[in-house]
Amino acid sequence: MTKDDQKQLSEAFRKMHQGPPLLLLPNAWDAMSARLFEAAGFPAVATTSGGLAWALGFPDGEHAPWSEVVAATGRIVRTVRVPVTADIEGGYGETPEQVARSVTEIIRAGVVGINLEDSTALSDLPIRSMEDSVARIQAARQAAQAAGVPILINARIDLYLKSVGDEETRFTEAVRRGKAYMAAGADCLFPFGLSDLKIIAELVKALNVPINIVGRAGGPGVAELGRLGVARISTASGPSLVVMSLIKQIAEELRTKGQFDVLKSSMKRLDVQQLFAARSN
Repeated sequence: MTKDDQKQLSEAFRKMHQGPPLLLLPNAWDAMSARLFEAAGFPAVATTSGGLAWALGFPDGEHAPWSEVVAATGRIVRTVRVPVTADIEGGYGETPEQVARSVTEIIRAGVVGINLEDSTALSDLPIRSMEDSVARIQAARQAAQAAGVPILINARIDLYLKSVGDEETRFTEAVRRGKAYMAAGADCLFPFGLSDLKIIAELVKALNVPINIVGRAGGPGVAELGRLGVARISTASGPSLVVMSLIKQIAEELRTKGQFDVLKSSMKRLDVQQLFAARSN
């Protein structure tokens, strides 16, 4: 991919957040899942940090080596022709400077967007200070400017995920952080863990910027979230967990029954070969 190609994909991806229609963004964990999502007609693909880490053989939470994450993301970019945005968790760095380095390297892999979260794995510090979070977003934006690629930064607000504060203070802090993150260079806000439709609608109205919500089984559908003003719905690790559940079922049936009917597939080898052969030209 040339730099001009990457910039064009980045601009196209940015426009997808302006709607209508609402951007439904599936989360892939390897080249195969990304290619299948693209073939289904999705206009862009995201990565899932959890699914990608598990596919590499590590737990989620920045445990997968960064070099392997970058390489795996690069394979996804190479396999599809639609924009790819990467979940880089907290930025794989303790300082804004380290975050900038990570952003520079993931941009080189060909992505046109990133997720950057404000939570930590520390029990005594579930959420970074707003000042630290803002500095990290600013560093990511400056790294993108230096790379010459106008990536879309999806800033995750993890107050709801971490249950920080009571309902009222949590909402007030989410709005405060959202405005600060956008001023720092974010383009979209991602209140991860928020599922209450009333609060989603209030947050959309209070911030008046693109909001990303996770689509989950049993939750509201695309049409309902679209009516609330949500600009983007992603699937997080959901699809990868479904596939892992199927593999677990296959493994259990093979081991316990010794029969092979569980291997019956609706996809044929020739069709899959052709699906990927189209990527080589």
